Amino acid sequence: MSANSSTVSQLPWQGPVCIGWRQDLEGALYHLANCILLLGFMGGSGVYGCFYLFGFLGTGYLCCVLWGWFNACSLGIILWSSLLAVACLLQLVHLVYRLRDDTLPKEFDLLYKTLYLPLQVPLQTYKEIVHCCQQQVLALATEQTYAVEGETPINRLSLLLAGRVRVSQDGQFLHYIFPYQFMDSPEWESLQPSEEGVFQVTLTAETTCSYISWPRKSLHVLLAKDRYISRLFSALLGYDISEKLYALNDKFFAKFGLRFDIRLPSLYHVLGPAAPDAGPESKKNDEEVCEPAVSSPQALPTSAQKTPPCPPPPAATNPPVPPSQVRMSRPDSSVLASQTPLQSYRQVMSKGQAPLVPTHTPEL
Repeated sequence: MSANSSTVSQLPWQGPVCIGWRQDLEGALYHLANCILLLGFMGGSGVYGCFYLFGFLGTGYLCCVLWGWFNACSLGIILWSSLLAVACLLQLVHLVYRLRDDTLPKEFDLLYKTLYLPLQVPLQTYKEIVHCCQQQVLALATEQTYAVEGETPINRLSLLLAGRVRVSQDGQFLHYIFPYQFMDSPEWESLQPSEEGVFQVTLTAETTCSYISWPRKSLHVLLAKDRYISRLFSALLGYDISEKLYALNDKFFAKFGLRFDIRLPSLYHVLGPAAPDAGPESKKNDEEVCEPAVSSPQALPTSAQKTPPCPPPPAATNPPVPPSQVRMSRPDSSVLASQTPLQSYRQVMSKGQAPLVPTHTPEL
């Protein structure tokens, strides 16, 4: 033991203990193995970086096994190089298994790149969302209904992946639903988790459609468990509902030629029902509005008619003040509601007033 310790202490100060050095260099396998190992240790991070690293290391250790078998003739070199090569091979197999497990179907991968990746949603979080809908892609044939007005219960939340869906109420068209838009976001937001309800509109597929659907209870459990996913769905649903409202706004503009603003509180005049007996009253009110505010001489009392006229005032240096014009009162909304949009628009514009929103009830 003392002899070995003395030898180790003398190594830094003395020359090598080898009796003789080989004059020839090692074989080509030895140099090839070291070059491949050098390339392997230059690998990066991530999944593909690990593929690069362990691929080159495994190949380099395999070359060391061959060098130890054919040139060095050393059992220790062969055993250690074989062990390291097998470890690299097992690591490659594990990476392939992980990569296959992380692979998403084509539809879900496209959905992630289109909707969630711009919002920088982590892939692991997206997998939890996809797992909630069981990675199932459902289909709708042409003219097949997704929901019927007053019949279909609100028990899920669906997102359209391909195709086009028509939304109608009482047989009247409202708007379209395009890919990567929620199909029932207003219905979802209108109910609390403990409430139940039915659809107020009918959703019909105009083309062959595909969509994914989250069950209501499962999605509520996920939103209650993960706060980040809850905020994410709140932002997506809010944006989707605003898009549907602006689609209705554009529909009004295309129908009447006047752009409505859905943010105006007076829009309920447009969306509310018109009174059935507004016709005669509107004509009567219109006539009353057009009459001047000054009363006729016949309406004056007799005592006022018999009063002698006052003498004219003396002439003043200042010019006489012209009589003030009679200010016309603004027509009531019921007057405008009984007329067509174009007539009400012309009537109000002729009186020098611009309406915020037409008060005629549209036929959707």
